[in-house]
Amino acid sequence: MAKQHLALTLILAATPSLGIGRAGALPWPQLRKEMAYFRRVTSRVPKSVPTSGGSKRCNAVVMGRKTWDSIPPRFRPLEGRVNVVVTRSPGAFTAKLGAAGGGKEGHGNVQAVSSLHDALSLLQSYHSAPGEASDRTEARPEIGRVFVIGGATMYDAAMALPQTERALLTKIQEEYECDTFFSVDLDRDEGWRRCGKEEVEGWVGEQIEPVEEKGVKFEFQMFERVR
Repeated sequence: MAKQHLALTLILAATPSLGIGRAGALPWPQLRKEMAYFRRVTSRVPKSVPTSGGSKRCNAVVMGRKTWDSIPPRFRPLEGRVNVVVTRSPGAFTAKLGAAGGGKEGHGNVQAVSSLHDALSLLQSYHSAPGEASDRTEARPEIGRVFVIGGATMYDAAMALPQTERALLTKIQEEYECDTFFSVDLDRDEGWRRCGKEEVEGWVGEQIEPVEEKGVKFEFQMFERVR
């Protein structure tokens, strides 16, 4: 059997003008329901994902170093997912992580690479080659889905790759002052189509409805690349 193809899914929240951040943080109030959705969706491995030799399965999240830094230390690495951090200095990042006692073993482990391409190569290596005996440990699970979670540079790099098939967008319904923006208006770009509610629910594995929290209205949307 050939190695499983790893597709990329972007997951982000943005204002109507595609603002996604300000001063290295989110510009809107902390939205616990949106954060819980992010955690569930990026952690949930679909039953349709095959495995080799009974291996464990989990998803992976790929992020830039600034996005890693923006995650409160008590929440990183993101539990139940392989965390891949793209940084110009993977060695220095790994050394700093080790000195701080980070880099948990198992499904919350952390890997550092120098490019999104290297991240994909790394995650692809988690799968057994055809005919290869499986000797992976708990720290080397089969990868189900791969999510790119930020920031803007990582999103731009992912959008340029044919492996990027899908984008999960939390559409914030009002504007906030932002200094960082997503580069593609998925609603207007002919290379993307917005999926219907049933399609979104089928892919994320749960029911979705418009939400309001702390006076902020938002909606969970999904777009697929037109082939």
